[in-house]
Amino acid sequence: MELVTTPALDRPDLLAAPTLAAVRDLAARDPLTATRVRVAEIDPDLADTAALTEAYGLDLHASANCVLVVGRRAGEERLAACVVRATTRAEVNTVVRRLLDVRKATFLPTERAVELSGMEYGGITPVGLPAGWRVLADADVLADDAPVIVGSGVRRSKILLPGRDLRAFGVEAVEGLGA
Repeated sequence: MELVTTPALDRPDLLAAPTLAAVRDLAARDPLTATRVRVAEIDPDLADTAALTEAYGLDLHASANCVLVVGRRAGEERLAACVVRATTRAEVNTVVRRLLDVRKATFLPTERAVELSGMEYGGITPVGLPAGWRVLADADVLADDAPVIVGSGVRRSKILLPGRDLRAFGVEAVEGLGA
C-alpha cells in the first residue's frame, strides 16, 4: 500500500477539530508553511505506529509519537506533550521531569488525555494541543526538512510535514528527549 497525501486544509474531515483550528491558524499566519502540512487517510486499525509502518512499508524513523505527561508541584498540575521518533522512548522521568520542574512525571491516563486534548486515543498530535501546554520534541524530530508522520487528532488519518515545520505550532526542541 502507498500512503497518499493531500493538503490538510483540503481534507478537514480527516483532522480533529483542534488540529484543524491549528492548521487554519497557521495558514493565516504563514500560508507557505501551511501548504506543507499534508494528511493521509488510513484504516483506523492501522493508527498504531507499528501497524502503519508495516502496512505501508514506511521507515519507522519517519514516524513520531506524541505522548501526554503530567506532573505536580505545590498542588499545581503541569501538562506537556512529548514528541519523539518511533524508534525511541520519551525520557519522562529524567528530561521531562526536570523541564516541568516536578518530582515525578507520568503518562496522562487515556481518558484524561482524550478529554483534555479533544483528540482520539491513538491519534493525539502536537498540532492543536491546548494553549498553555508545553509541547516538547526531541531535537532530532525538528532537525530538518525530512518528512515526519504524526497523528492528526483522529485514528483514521496521519499528518505528514517537514520536521522543522512543527516549530510553527509552538513545539520546543529538546536535546535528548528521546532515547
